[in-house]
Amino acid sequence: MFLDTQNLEAEVTQLESRLQDARAQLAASEYPSPPSSLPNSYTIIKESNNKHNNQHNQNKNVNTTRTSLHALLLLSDSALPLGSFAYSSGLESYLAHNKPSRTSPANSFHRFLKLSIASIASTSLPYVLAGYREPETLETLDNDLDASTPCIVAQRASIAQGRALIGVWERAFRSSFAGPETATPADPAAVAAIDDLSDALKACVDDDDLGPKGHFAPLWGTVCRAMGLDLQQTAYVFVVNHAKAVLSAAVRASVMGPYQAQNVLASQSLQDTIMKRIGREWNTPVEQAGQVVPALDLWVGRHELLYSRIFNS
Repeated sequence: MFLDTQNLEAEVTQLESRLQDARAQLAASEYPSPPSSLPNSYTIIKESNNKHNNQHNQNKNVNTTRTSLHALLLLSDSALPLGSFAYSSGLESYLAHNKPSRTSPANSFHRFLKLSIASIASTSLPYVLAGYREPETLETLDNDLDASTPCIVAQRASIAQGRALIGVWERAFRSSFAGPETATPADPAAVAAIDDLSDALKACVDDDDLGPKGHFAPLWGTVCRAMGLDLQQTAYVFVVNHAKAVLSAAVRASVMGPYQAQNVLASQSLQDTIMKRIGREWNTPVEQAGQVVPALDLWVGRHELLYSRIFNS
């Protein structure tokens, strides 16, 4: 009986190893199909303790999973200093320009949240995915996104958050995920792309130069690849972080309380909305990225014209 158990454990270990190899090959492919469920890495992989397996490969798999999970928690942290808390993503302007909805601000907010997620997915998510898949084109993607963003206010916010992300990468993350003592080396192409863009930004004398701007979406994709996240995680955390920022703005704007906001954030409806939008944009090339909620550009653009406001524009 004991020998049978050992044989079964050895077989399970081999199957898990083959599964890991297959997932790695899939991640290195052209990502032909959208995700059908929540990212697999959100479930902690149970590692076999069979001592008869190759100990080196087993430790490598454990370290890779642990590093990816740790990076995922860092990038999904609300305390990540990207300046997202300073913007309402058009919510404050939306509430000011929709007077009848003030009688039921919570219901009005749910409509805005769905529109905002649809907007960020259609305009920015293709650049996130492209930044992950082709990090060597980061500067080109940055230029294309800058040229295709007609709303000046949204453009300024994207640049501010992108440069904040570069600052966090250089001052906090790079030494841990791309340093000489890193347990799981970061993707060299992604690291090189971030470094090149950072050097180009520092070489610009002022913001009117024709050099790169440092937009947030393509940088997010490249940084996530450099930190070891897979593509599904990268896309999901990008959209859910946007939803968290909008919900945080709603709490500070007295649209709802903190418990209501957490209820919305934890709801299955929000998860389904996020996954639906990710699946829709999974194979969208950046040339076809565009605003599907034109009114949102108007709300964001008119934010700085409000008589009084509590958020930056």
